[in-house]
Amino acid sequence: MTRPWTPGTPSAELSAIARTARLVVALDFDGVASPLVPQPMEARALPETVAQIARLAALPDTVVSFVSGRSLHDLRIITEHTDDSPVALAGSHGAQYWFPGEGEIVPSAEATAEGDREELWAAARPIIDRYEGAEFEPKAFGMGVHTRRTDRETEKQLFAEIDALAAERFPHWRRRSGHRVLEFSSRNEGKDAAMTALREKFDATGILFAGDDVTDEDAMKVLLPTDLGVRVGPGESAAALRVENPQEIAMLLEALADERSALQE
Repeated sequence: MTRPWTPGTPSAELSAIARTARLVVALDFDGVASPLVPQPMEARALPETVAQIARLAALPDTVVSFVSGRSLHDLRIITEHTDDSPVALAGSHGAQYWFPGEGEIVPSAEATAEGDREELWAAARPIIDRYEGAEFEPKAFGMGVHTRRTDRETEKQLFAEIDALAAERFPHWRRRSGHRVLEFSSRNEGKDAAMTALREKFDATGILFAGDDVTDEDAMKVLLPTDLGVRVGPGESAAALRVENPQEIAMLLEALADERSALQE
């Protein structure tokens, strides 16, 4: 059962994850580290969140990672990620990775569906272009269609056309829907795969994962009893805790950093 976390109040769940021996803090980006914005590539993490990520990443046995549906290329841009960053990245819902000290990890060729990415783009873009305010997002393994600048009726009509196209010509591609976005991918990985990869890579004894959307529930559902899921905003969730918005995520990260720092003094 998901219960609200009130900033400034003690939390047994937060204290428990602060005490874990090797911690991975995994954050979705859009709607979690950054507020949702009309232009997807203009998204940036809140300054207060950036500050707490830096604090956590500097602690012993503590790794911070962004876990996003964005392609790794775009994720590095919006997170303002540099080659010497201590922050790990999992892009394309867990199909792409960047690790500190190693750089980008080339994904295996498995789990691909039939069809060609450029073929999908060529078929979908004329449809998207007919809808004012809709935005096409090229991705490493597919595409996204954003409708944050359209009304709901326009979104409904556009998504119906794109779904019809996919059903006819790309039936084996994985479909995902989220906050004002529809995505198709030639790969099957979800954020559950990212949780497994991060746990194994960093030998984590506990993972704190925070997400705000339907696709984040793939990760929430594979968290272990020693982990902690945090849902940002409304919606059904397998997370243990819920916060209202990205500003409260920054406060939660500050509380986590305070507790973990105190334990290591």
